[in-house]
Amino acid sequence: AVACKVVYKKNDWGTGFTTSIDITNTGDALTGWTLKYSYTGNQRLASGWSGRWTQTGQNITVHNESWNGNLSTGATTNIGAQFTYTGTNIDPTAFTLNDTPCNGTGPTTSPTTPTVSPTQSPDTRVDNPYAGAKVYVNPEWSAKAAAEPGGNRIAGQPTGVWLDRIAAIEGVNGGMGLRDHLEEALTQGAGLIQFVIYNLPGRDCAALASNGELGPNDLPRYKAEYIDPIATIMSDPRYARLRIVAIIEIDSLPNLITNAGGRPTATPQCDTMKANGGYVNGVGYALNKLGAIGNVYNYIDAGHHGWLGWDDNFGPAADLFFQAANASGSTPANVHGFIANTANYSALKEPYFTINDSVNGTSVRQSKWVDWNRYTDELSYAQAFRQRAVQAGFSPNVGMLIDTSRNGWGGANRPTGPGPMTNVDTYVNGGRLDRRIHLGNWCNQSGAGLGERPKAAPESGIDAYVWIKPPGESDGASREIPNTEGKGFDRMCDPTYPGNARNGNNMSGALPDAPLSGHWFSAQFQELMRNAYPPLP
Repeated sequence: AVACKVVYKKNDWGTGFTTSIDITNTGDALTGWTLKYSYTGNQRLASGWSGRWTQTGQNITVHNESWNGNLSTGATTNIGAQFTYTGTNIDPTAFTLNDTPCNGTGPTTSPTTPTVSPTQSPDTRVDNPYAGAKVYVNPEWSAKAAAEPGGNRIAGQPTGVWLDRIAAIEGVNGGMGLRDHLEEALTQGAGLIQFVIYNLPGRDCAALASNGELGPNDLPRYKAEYIDPIATIMSDPRYARLRIVAIIEIDSLPNLITNAGGRPTATPQCDTMKANGGYVNGVGYALNKLGAIGNVYNYIDAGHHGWLGWDDNFGPAADLFFQAANASGSTPANVHGFIANTANYSALKEPYFTINDSVNGTSVRQSKWVDWNRYTDELSYAQAFRQRAVQAGFSPNVGMLIDTSRNGWGGANRPTGPGPMTNVDTYVNGGRLDRRIHLGNWCNQSGAGLGERPKAAPESGIDAYVWIKPPGESDGASREIPNTEGKGFDRMCDPTYPGNARNGNNMSGALPDAPLSGHWFSAQFQELMRNAYPPLP
């Protein structure tokens, strides 16, 4: 017989709210389910996730998705939605599952603390924060994903929340701010939430598309107006049992390795940031302030294998990161780990060739694609970088994250075996999953797909596969677009651009008609779903 328990939670901001609903099957196993309930006011459904939501008048109906329809006895699934309303917002009290009334449905407002782990206490870090933790789903991203045709298949996935300017702390244009997301995480009963700390002075000195609001000499503002307020909110005891993952300043320190100091790829902006110490001291300050909070886990951005995988980049990068970890009063103890492939497209694994292969006596390292790199994919790079970081002085317990949000490279063009052995280039190019024109191409790459879904501890030394770059958010505009966000036009986002020294003077491989970085790019989102690997149901 059907029997059920429903727990309803909400996070209300006066004109709208999100709801998180736990459905527990206390009866016989189910192979499909439909939840129904009603509101008494004018609540209006904006979007929903982890279920197919519909509304008729005041009545709400939610059908299971293909992937969460099976509920064994005692199993719980979580669904969520966002609503708007005016006037009062009274919690529903009666729920049915497959037209059978549920018991134990008492409504619940935001709890003081979520259940993270029965053994975790405030200020006690665990070795792998992702292990056993329910990861926060950003309702703003989820609503955009769910609004796309077919997007409900992934709208329930956890993604990173980007704090990419000072205003993002309180919320931009009426959107959710830092505290709003933390409160929503409590409402969802999440055990872990992911933030990207991304506002260094002179930010992203080699990519105009992601330039920021702070000038190269604005380190005092970065400290006082950005990091300090973030630390104040994150240190609120209300969130002490919530594991907070902080991704520290993507692209910054790697730029000092490859794009400064007289290299052919150097830019004047990166030379400035290397000379004034803004990146090193800014990262050190962020690590120090956030690392002082016992439930915050700092992960430094470590580029990707197509950036730092060469001998003259790999070791120097680890050493520079160690320097930053000791800057501005910080210590290496404030670094819980590193993240590879943030917002990039490098394949997780290349199964059809290895760095040790050769063709007719010519090493794979001599192919045009590999170009003397030591690594062919992100997993091998991340595992090796972890070992080199320990050698540089970091704790042997540091972990790695890999952003797999857009590196699936599935679809009809995905190779199914090695390339022809005619020569080393035909062998590599015929078998490589990563279909970019060049490893240095980074903006809105044509042909990319969703990668592995977020999961904890998937491989040795890897804390988690994560979706830090929310799929569907642009890397940069394909033409110049006036804006007040400090974002410039980078020709690497222009599909007609023939390239520069940083991508071997190859075509950019970017999709056309892209909006500003961070803005919703529907065409890319649809292509990512089409080319997902593993494929979407």
